[in-house]
Formats: sequence, C-alpha cells, structure tokens
Amino acid sequence: MLLTVKMKLHPTEDQHQKLLRTMERFNEACNYVSEFAWRNRIFNKVELQKNLYYDIRGTFNLSSQMVVRLVGKVSESYLADRSCYHEFKPHGAVIYDQRILTIKTLDTCSILTLEGREMVSMSYGRYQPLDLKRVKGQADLALIKNQFYLLIVVDVPEEPQIEPEEIIGVDLGIANIATTSTGETFSGQKCTESRKRYTRIKADLQSVGTWDAKKHLKKLSGKERRFKNDTNHCISKQIVAEAKGTHSGIALEDLTGIRDRTPGYKALAAAIGKWAFYEIAMYIRYKAHMAGIPVYLVDPHYTSQQCSHCGYTSRENRKTQSDFFCIKCGHTDNADINAAKNIASRADVNQPIALRPEPKRSGRWKGKPTALAVGS
Repeated sequence: MLLTVKMKLHPTEDQHQKLLRTMERFNEACNYVSEFAWRNRIFNKVELQKNLYYDIRGTFNLSSQMVVRLVGKVSESYLADRSCYHEFKPHGAVIYDQRILTIKTLDTCSILTLEGREMVSMSYGRYQPLDLKRVKGQADLALIKNQFYLLIVVDVPEEPQIEPEEIIGVDLGIANIATTSTGETFSGQKCTESRKRYTRIKADLQSVGTWDAKKHLKKLSGKERRFKNDTNHCISKQIVAEAKGTHSGIALEDLTGIRDRTPGYKALAAAIGKWAFYEIAMYIRYKAHMAGIPVYLVDPHYTSQQCSHCGYTSRENRKTQSDFFCIKCGHTDNADINAAKNIASRADVNQPIALRPEPKRSGRWKGKPTALAVGS
C-alpha cells in the first residue's frame, strides 16, 4: 500500500531562503506554462514540453528535470479541470523526484535549489519505522506556516487478507463518533465541545477584527483539525486492533453523499458539516487493509430504525437518540449498538454463501431489511 509520510525539514536560514526562492520561481514558471496552455488549449504534457521546454529553461533558469516536473504539474491540473484558467500560488508545492532529491538517511536529504544542491536535515514522527528502500516515485516540497515539509510516498507492506470468522459492524455518528456491534462506544462529546468552543472563539475574534485578533485567529488555525485527526486515528486504530484480535472483518455504512441528504436544520447541518466521518472511515479502511482485514460497505438506509433482533423497521422503534425499543417484538438495546449490529448483519447477507462467516451471535437477525412501516 502506498502511504504519504510527512517529513519536517530543518534548514538553516540561508537554506530556507534558497528553498523559498526555488519554490517561487517554480510556481512562476507554472503560471507561464498555464497561460500558454489555456490560451492555446494545449493540455497534453508532451505537447507542452515540446513547445515550452527551452523557453522555460532560458527564462527561469531552472534545471531540466524541474522543467519536466512543473510541466507535468500544470498538465495534471488541467486534466482534472479544463473549465477555467489555473493560477498557481507563489508558495504552491514543488514536485521533486529521484533525480533532484536524494534521501541520504532518515535525518538528511540532498535537495536541488536554484543555487545547486543543499544537504538539509529533517525529521518525522517515528510512530512507525520507515524503510528508505520503500520510498517510491516523486515527493512534494510544501510550505506550511513558514515551515518546509517533504511529502514522501512510501510503499508499506501489507499482511495477507484473512478469512473472517465474524464481522464487526461500525456505526458512525455525532453523539458517539463510532459504535461497534460488540458494544464498544467512542464518545463524540469532546469533539462536539471542541467544535463549539473553537466556533465561539473564532466568531468573537472575527467580530473584533483587530491586528491582535487576526494574529490569534492564525494561531488557532488548524488546532481543531489536528485534534480531530488525532482522535480519528486513535479510534480507527482501536477498532482495527479489535478486529485483528478476534479474526473479524469490518462493516461500514456507505455514506457517500450524506451531506446532500442532511435535513435543513442549522445546528444539525453545522455539526454534520464539521464531522470528519469520511476521514475516520478512510482511516479504518487503510489500517484494516494493511492488517489484512476485509472491509465491507453496506447500504446505510434505516439501520437506526431497524430491529437487529427481528428485522422490523419503523421510525417508532427509535424512541430517543440513545434508546431503541422494537414495537413489534419488544427488543431493547442501545440505539447505536443496534444500528452497528444491523450493519454487521447486512455485510453477512451480502457475502457469497461460501465466504459468509458463521455468526457467533446466534440470536442476531440475518435477513434483508423489511419495508418501512406504513404511517411511521
């Protein structure tokens, strides 16, 4: 599996200025190519390089490989969207490859600038060992809050996929970020409190509008994002660890397009708009893939209204956010755990008979969803 590792560079002040000038020159040349591409409606990388290679080298004094990389950057941006002219910011990422960037050790790299190569020290969060032999393809030099980072693509080995003995359903939500069909609950209270606190602070600072307020806003920028990112990493890691320890697969709701289905209530829309449900699902999927654990996506409709015991579906079953009571069979459960069990059951049903795991929870309903109750 290909993953991106974020390496923090520690250049001297002189090296920092050299990298900054290189980045600005690179993006200035990108705008030159972009203007030509848009004006002449030429977006193919080979054609752009054929037309502009020598002009770029003579005008911007860039190395041949840097010219190749910047032409590729412009071409790829137009391949994604040709509806408008693309302007590149002065401090946009610079694309490097093995010819103009060499990682010597985990602490140093040789990187090309306008003035030649520079040996720059670097570091990264060593939560996972990094094998330099697994570094693949190109790397991006990014400037984030006046700090340079290298975004390096690494080929991480995967474990062989298991044949699951059971499936753990995972229900994602707002009150509880994640709930598993085995009864594990990860509360979303801290994330909700963090979101409300940062929203309130930002609103107050924006209403003031002074220089100090703007400086404070800049300092706050990214804090909430980093907090959520760390929380989602921790939760997804625990869920995958449970699945691996019990030799189970993982079932998730296919939440594609959930923002478009959000009811028009301002508070709920704000909560869902800032809920990183896609991120935590992505973390679970890639961590499970690395561990050899299969992940199944199921239809999310009515998982919170359907009884995991008898399969009866009605809005009346969900009395409150946390309580589930089936009006047909009388089954009671925590609402999120009930939904997680339904997700696991749907993953069971969707598997071919030869691959379907034999459920250990014999009392769990294993049929298809029933029609929504009339008048409910």
